[in-house]
Amino acid sequence: MTRILLVDDEQRMLNLISLYLTPHGFTCDEALSGYQALKKLNEQTYDLILLDIMMKEMDGFATCTKIKERTNIPIIMLTAKDQKQDILHGLHIGADDYITKPFDEEILLARIEALLRREKNQTKVEVNGLIWNQDSHQLNYKNKEIRLTPKEFKLLGLLLKRPNQVYEREDLLELIWGFDSETEGRTIDSHVRNLREKIRKHDYPIDTHLKTIWGVGYKWEK
Repeated sequence: MTRILLVDDEQRMLNLISLYLTPHGFTCDEALSGYQALKKLNEQTYDLILLDIMMKEMDGFATCTKIKERTNIPIIMLTAKDQKQDILHGLHIGADDYITKPFDEEILLARIEALLRREKNQTKVEVNGLIWNQDSHQLNYKNKEIRLTPKEFKLLGLLLKRPNQVYEREDLLELIWGFDSETEGRTIDSHVRNLREKIRKHDYPIDTHLKTIWGVGYKWEK
């Protein structure tokens, strides 16, 4: 299930985009302001955000900046202005792509799918010398391999790819073990504990990065 957050201060536009995307298997949540979007990010995990630039109170640029301070969720900015300066500014502050309104439905879908595919195909992440490599299925630090189980490796990769994104235990269970899994939240806690112990033994400051959000879940902090 791919969940997208739609952010626009016009309900008509939110309805239209949702109408476009829902038949293609996307689950769409809506926010009528940047403030609502930030609140929803505290409550739910998203795969992508469609963010309008021209909004009252907090515009798309300010909203994008605040989102990118917390998470690396890919953002496509929607703009009614086909102006080079707006496009450059959006990309400079962290937006991953843009599309001009009014837009063609097929082009919007293609942009979304391309960005999601790029995210999925990210195979190597490095944080302060800790290297997670999906292709070799190895985690290394200071040229030494840290041996992990397949589930530990997948769990760490998920957190590393989305720094500052808080994942609830239920989300992690679905993403790592599958929707139909009967595994309980305590299994997540056990895997995180094992991850910390294994990485800590190699003198990597894991406790600075892998954070517990009490009563909610976990995140990788930059």
